[in-house]
Amino acid sequence: MDSHRPVGDILTGWTPAPAPGPSVLEGRYARLERLSAKAHAAPLFAANSADARIWDYLPYGPFDTVEAYSAWVEAMAPGSDPMFYAIRDQDSGLWGGVASYLRIAPEVGSIELGHINLSPRLQGTRAATEALTLMIRWAMEAGYRRFEWKCDALNAGSRRAAERLGLSYEGTFRQATIVKGRNRDTAWFAATDGDWPALSTAYDSWLAPENFTSDGQQRQSLTALTAPILVAQDPARKARERG
Repeated sequence: MDSHRPVGDILTGWTPAPAPGPSVLEGRYARLERLSAKAHAAPLFAANSADARIWDYLPYGPFDTVEAYSAWVEAMAPGSDPMFYAIRDQDSGLWGGVASYLRIAPEVGSIELGHINLSPRLQGTRAATEALTLMIRWAMEAGYRRFEWKCDALNAGSRRAAERLGLSYEGTFRQATIVKGRNRDTAWFAATDGDWPALSTAYDSWLAPENFTSDGQQRQSLTALTAPILVAQDPARKARERG
């Protein structure tokens, strides 16, 4: 082989990562359980019925009745890809959202976080942030090399959330798919195992009780902690800052 031909680095000692499988992921502020129609459908339907806009960028929903939502949960809950979790706020004890692993490729160490749907009362809470960091942490500590986040390019909230979690912008795929009869450009974000030590420290620092005042206000933002880790920033963020 031509010694001047560029090729990727040899992965010495690489072994495939395990498929995700823990039934529970639990932190200080959030508890995640494998999604179950019996345990979660009714409280999640109640939580997610307050604002139909939370379904805008998802390929399903909103659901008009608890029966319709329960049928969707029953269809999704047994799946291994996507593999769904229900999210509970430990402070309130209430179930308020779902998220999943998907596009799981243990053989190359790649996994994605998606199907995120947080109720209005869960959005912006410590529990919501910790729930997502728990999923990232499990994957990275299990040996995945790459953790992905993809969203509708028009979903400004999801783009902000990805970058706040320290996932670097990798580009936008134009006309990537069609969702609910509408075009979708897809923005890509990711972190690698090389980013993980710094990300883990940032998450621990933000989630530490001493980072919050007695009324729950953060002393240091997660955005500030993860910004130095980003390999590339989202141009939408730069546009907002210029504006």
